Amino acid sequence: MAFDVGGNKGGGVRPTMNVTPLVDVVLVLLIIFMVVTPLMTKNLWMNVPAKPDKKEDTPPPPPDAKPPVVLTVDKAGTLRINHEEVPRDQVVVRLQRMLNARADKIVFFDASDAVPYGSAMEVLDLARGGNITVAVLPERLAD
Repeated sequence: MAFDVGGNKGGGVRPTMNVTPLVDVVLVLLIIFMVVTPLMTKNLWMNVPAKPDKKEDTPPPPPDAKPPVVLTVDKAGTLRINHEEVPRDQVVVRLQRMLNARADKIVFFDASDAVPYGSAMEVLDLARGGNITVAVLPERLAD
C-alpha cells in the first residue's frame, strides 16, 4: 500500500490504492477466458451413409415407383414441393395430402447454399409441426 505524504492542508497521511495487483488479476482472467472460450463451442456431428460407388450396378427403380417428395427453399425464401411453388401457409396441408396417398411417409428437405440458417430451420420446424418426418438431403440435387 502506498501513502501520499504531502500536498494537503491537514498535513496527514492519505492512503492511495496500488492498482498493479488489480491489473495482474484482470490480465490472468483475460488469458483464462481466451483459452476457455474456444472449448465451449458446440459441435453437431452427423453420420451420413457413404456414397455408393459408381462401379456397382444398382437396379433401376420399378416403373410404377413414385418419385420422392422433396421440399426445397431457394435463396429468395420461396418454398417448392417437387419443383412446384407453394405458399408458406399451405405447405403443411399439401405435404400431408401428398403423404396420405403414399406408402413411404418421408419428405426430403433441400435448401440453397444462400439461404440463412434460421430461415431453413423455420421451414423444417413448419414441416415438423405437421407431424411430418423430414430427412435432410446430404448433397445438392441436380437442378
